[in-house]
Amino acid sequence: MHKRPHEVEIIGAPLDLGCNLRGANIAPATVRIAGLADKLGELGIRALDSGDVPVPLRETLGPSAAAEHYVHVIAEVCDDLCSRMDRALSFGRFPLVIGGDHSIAIGTITGAANYFHRQGGELGLIWVDAHADMNTPGTSPSGNVHGMPLSTVLGVGHEALTRVGGPGTRLRPENVALIGIRNLDAGEKEFVRQTGIAYHTMTEIDQRGIYAVITDALDDLCRRCSAIHLSFDLDGVDPLWAPGVSTPVPGGLTYREAHLLLEMVAARGILRSMEFVEVNPMYDNNHQTARLTIELALSALGKAIV
Repeated sequence: MHKRPHEVEIIGAPLDLGCNLRGANIAPATVRIAGLADKLGELGIRALDSGDVPVPLRETLGPSAAAEHYVHVIAEVCDDLCSRMDRALSFGRFPLVIGGDHSIAIGTITGAANYFHRQGGELGLIWVDAHADMNTPGTSPSGNVHGMPLSTVLGVGHEALTRVGGPGTRLRPENVALIGIRNLDAGEKEFVRQTGIAYHTMTEIDQRGIYAVITDALDDLCRRCSAIHLSFDLDGVDPLWAPGVSTPVPGGLTYREAHLLLEMVAARGILRSMEFVEVNPMYDNNHQTARLTIELALSALGKAIV
């Protein structure tokens, strides 16, 4: 039986500057209102909500910030988030971050990697997403940062973003597993292949089943890593189950596939931090996606059917 964390620190990251569509910035409030802390309490986990990382409103930022796709503002937010992740882990808490768009992962992953690196370990990353988010400033068709966080934490990207959390790349490509990808840009495909990163497409999940795919991914990561961070983009789930996302792509994980994936991650016992991102309440249907986010978080924290 997976040992649940005693204390989860909920951190809101209401950032929507990494994408064109508005709305992801109200996700942390919506997921809280849907009952996140109470549901954690029902699992016997103490929930400590440390509030939101401060994020300036787009309307208060000038045209020069917009012209550079808010890169320097996002870097400041991610630096703050990086420190908060590191501090939560230092206090023995399990950080649960609710985004925001996926550019927040630059801060969360760097903070967790810094912490475990200091402990003499290596961080593994499970990245569940319809997209690889491995564009670079050279390959991105839009220039939006939410399509670049994974390449950034691997050390490739805008200098302001690769510097978040201090110098040096602390996440190794072989310690990453991409799960559920089904929509990649042309330049991104090439970069994914070049890095040698482990990726498991929806086609592979269709052919082999989620159980086999996640078992292989976890077996591989657990050989080298002392801790795992989960970065879960709700657009990894089929829009039938998660309509409230910024960039929906048909053909994603089913409700049960998503839960089984997270139940299996929980069973390994080395998940130490996670984030759920790209929930967009503006496009949701009766708070369905906010509620699903909470259910998925509980599965990852060890909730079982019996």
